Amino acid sequence: MKPKPSSTHFNDAGEVHMVDVTEKAVTVRSATASAVICMSREAADAIEAGDAKKGDVLAVARLAGISASKWTQHLIPLCHAIPIEAVSIDFEWVQCEAGEMDRSNRFLRCLATARTTSKTGIEMEAMTAASITALTVYDMLKSVDRAMVVRQVQLESKSGGESGDFRRPQDGGKFGD
Repeated sequence: MKPKPSSTHFNDAGEVHMVDVTEKAVTVRSATASAVICMSREAADAIEAGDAKKGDVLAVARLAGISASKWTQHLIPLCHAIPIEAVSIDFEWVQCEAGEMDRSNRFLRCLATARTTSKTGIEMEAMTAASITALTVYDMLKSVDRAMVVRQVQLESKSGGESGDFRRPQDGGKFGD
């Protein structure tokens, strides 16, 4: 006899399945996720000056993140197809502490917020958007800095649904872990 699985993505027999949300109520749901990309000063300067060879890095990355959120159901096998009613992508430069990165003293943080009225959460859509936003920054600047690193993709906050609200505790802006 198999033990009862603790994940909702397994049935009583321990087999993978899609969670049945037919009986859940439709509620307003929101999620914000972030991804961090570390880069050389030259790459950061190209973003700030707006003179990257491939064009406006942040505009293209923003569009890529919004578009990616709509593909989440095709990329993550057990995600539900949900209506994505709003997606926003924001960027912020984050100062690093000495020793966090030898090549630059800044990271670019990509923040993606997605909203829906649905029976299930929108966290994966926000995380997909944040990830692809950062990867697009890499693609746009790889001719300047192939050593860039995308890291720390994480859920920052979510609201709505039966599990309630979540907000990641602030860590003082450190992105090294």
